[in-house]
Amino acid sequence: MAAVAQCVRAVLRPRYPLLSFSMRTSPRLLCVATQQKNTGQNLEDDQSQSQNEQKIEPSSAEKMLTEEKAKLEEQLKEVTDKYKRALADAENVRQRSQKLVEEAKLYGIQSFCKDLLEVADILEKATESVPKEEVKDENPHLKSLYEGLVMTEVQIQKVFKKHGLIRLNPVGAKFDPYEHEALFHTPMEGKEPGTIALVSKIGYKLHGRTLRPALVGVVKDA
Repeated sequence: MAAVAQCVRAVLRPRYPLLSFSMRTSPRLLCVATQQKNTGQNLEDDQSQSQNEQKIEPSSAEKMLTEEKAKLEEQLKEVTDKYKRALADAENVRQRSQKLVEEAKLYGIQSFCKDLLEVADILEKATESVPKEEVKDENPHLKSLYEGLVMTEVQIQKVFKKHGLIRLNPVGAKFDPYEHEALFHTPMEGKEPGTIALVSKIGYKLHGRTLRPALVGVVKDA
């Protein structure tokens, strides 16, 4: 620093004797000015670095927030999917339960109906066994008994129909394995093969479901 001051004095002495004298008498002024200049530059550098750090820090924070947002959105999507699946499963269970309840209401009496079918069969056989030529006024007791059996049979069929139980008497219809049970096959003139020629036992359906298939004889090719 002393060498710098001497050089400056040597240059300024011929032209500016007063300034040279001032610098000679106060060499510390130049040092102070130099230090202040260096300090100002350091402050500017620190401020510039601080501003750069401030610019970098928000970018890093924004990146962290973006990543956190993406994670939360993914978690929300997973939870929403699970919730929707749970709702769908609950709805399926509700529908199945409702269907089971409805079927229980419709078909809960099928065991009772099967027992009553035997009674209906006996009534039918009883009315069929009475000779029609004997049913006349000369036989009032037989006539009353026959009419009572017929009325009972008609009434029980009304009760069956009221509760969804329908007779199957498929003479002349096409054979259906879901509604009929073939006891035998026989050729028969004038009948189309595959049709029912004889019904050995009446069948019944409960609300569209076959409760007891009709026992039939089916026409086959000659």
